Amino acid sequence: MKVLMTGNEAIARGAWEAGVVVCTAYPGTPSTEIIENAATYKEMDSEWSPNEKVALEVGLGAAVAGGRTLVAMKHVGVNVAADPLFTLSYTGVNAGLVLISADDPGMHSSQDEQDNRHYGRAAKIPVLEPSDSQECLDYVKLALTLSEEYDTPVMLRMTTRVSHSQSLVSPGNRQEISLRDYSKNPSKYIMLPGHARLRHPIVEERLKKLAAYAETSPLNRTEEPERSEDQERLEGTRRVGVITNGITYQYAREVLDENVSLLKLGMTYPLPRQLISDFIQSVDECYIIEELDSFIEDQIRAWGFSVYGKELFPTVGELLPETIASCVPSLLKPSLRRDFTAASRGPDSESANTEDRAPVQHVGRPPVLCPGCPHRAVFYVLNRLKLTVSGDIGCYTLGALPPLNAMDTTICMGASIGVALGMEKARGRDFARNLVAVIGDSTFVHSGITALIDVVYNKGTTTTLILDNSTTGMTGHQENPATGVTVRGEVTTRIDLPMLVRAVGVNRVVEVDPFDLDRFTDVLKREMAAEEPSVIIVKRPCVLVRPAPARSQVSAQPPVSVNSALCTGCAQCLRLGCPCLVKDEPEPGAKIRKVSVDASQCIGCGLCVSLCRPQAIVRKEG
Repeated sequence: MKVLMTGNEAIARGAWEAGVVVCTAYPGTPSTEIIENAATYKEMDSEWSPNEKVALEVGLGAAVAGGRTLVAMKHVGVNVAADPLFTLSYTGVNAGLVLISADDPGMHSSQDEQDNRHYGRAAKIPVLEPSDSQECLDYVKLALTLSEEYDTPVMLRMTTRVSHSQSLVSPGNRQEISLRDYSKNPSKYIMLPGHARLRHPIVEERLKKLAAYAETSPLNRTEEPERSEDQERLEGTRRVGVITNGITYQYAREVLDENVSLLKLGMTYPLPRQLISDFIQSVDECYIIEELDSFIEDQIRAWGFSVYGKELFPTVGELLPETIASCVPSLLKPSLRRDFTAASRGPDSESANTEDRAPVQHVGRPPVLCPGCPHRAVFYVLNRLKLTVSGDIGCYTLGALPPLNAMDTTICMGASIGVALGMEKARGRDFARNLVAVIGDSTFVHSGITALIDVVYNKGTTTTLILDNSTTGMTGHQENPATGVTVRGEVTTRIDLPMLVRAVGVNRVVEVDPFDLDRFTDVLKREMAAEEPSVIIVKRPCVLVRPAPARSQVSAQPPVSVNSALCTGCAQCLRLGCPCLVKDEPEPGAKIRKVSVDASQCIGCGLCVSLCRPQAIVRKEG
């Protein structure tokens, strides 16, 4: 029986079928659903870790102890986990360990689009790249086998399209695998310099064996077109080859002529030199189609082969079918070639049907904070006070956009506090009086705690706002240590943020509801004026969170409405950037554009009510 699965669902299923016992992760699009699905299999102990470094360290411990392990994160999460990853390459594993790196070409939900194949090469570990959901399931199982056979972690590189696209999968049964024996082995697992020097040659020898495996691995295969004898006899027939990997393999199959030979690389590090060499020599010209960096191309050129690559295909964004088509129109299927040629001529072409090519009107909508979002009140006040704001990764990043315009920097998870301290050190205390760091509750646990310790230890006076909305919001409302609920919905110990902050040495700690604008503003001004570090915990749950025992529930109120007779058109409420507030066209003969409320979206949070000086915005009776 075949079923539709996303790539992320298939990875979780593959881990379960392969006998994995421990799954760890930190949520990050496009990888998040892997652990959410893994948690549905009771045989696997699945957890949200505080950050990616901890996730990999827990995974390492499980693998060394003898249990097959899956660790998942998005591409920038591997940056956080890089410290243990590089040493893990030296120690090797006991039971299999697979690291999922979910890359994000096109930056659908990321601050960069780094190509994590480079991590595989730098850490000297194998990299596998599935191109559909069935391969996701199969590659996880094979990766665990390779991990154990070659005593190495294995990186499975996903991309957004593979993670989130559905395709048919043939699911199997779980393979019950006993825990491997564990024995104390200091020379293998204690990386003192003396031990590490002995392990490095083992890593290099392992890499040679993996390169030999890649030559005959079923992961790498050629797909030759069926050629008739007449075609073979045709003089001047050009034999074209394409080397590709991952989702671009699917796109290449979709748009390229059937006479193009394909070499699909499912294992992109180490590369199979002889297999690639034989393929290139079998064709008259060869193209390398890969997303982001010229990873495969650079290695092939270093071997002395002449190929076409990034001089034709872009190094930024996704290589979608239409992108490939525009780069190599001569290689397209005949039907697509005609369509592409007609389209490229424009609507005045004789072959173009102008009725069929009527332009489609797309209405753009900028990303906005949800109606009722507690972050909106925070950034409204920060903007009104004209503060310098060091921001962080999360829903609150949207506070940087108009009309709130209340953020100066956003770098990476947990950076806001350290960046604010650096600004204070460079520009002095006077500058810091109008400077705050903003960070979410999940992000603070992820990597903000150590930066706050730095503020205290190095005598900074930074004011930090922890926006505690009781969830990990931007990645889809996952639990975290500050919510007191596990990935399986089980109640657990919840971090006491005020107590934690005091424990690292911050004496000034205040909790405040952001919708109490007057108190929040007063608290903010007072704490910024203090000559010591302070933390304001801005506490109000996300309006979209699921009910949970460890947190308060948000109940929607009736939508607000506008008394048009009282509205002066001052537009003060529109500075909130709430999508429920709409500026109407002026009535006939009037010059004032008044405001109305989209009741289909409004949840009745009342923030605009508190801002409206003419008291034109009022709550409806329930």
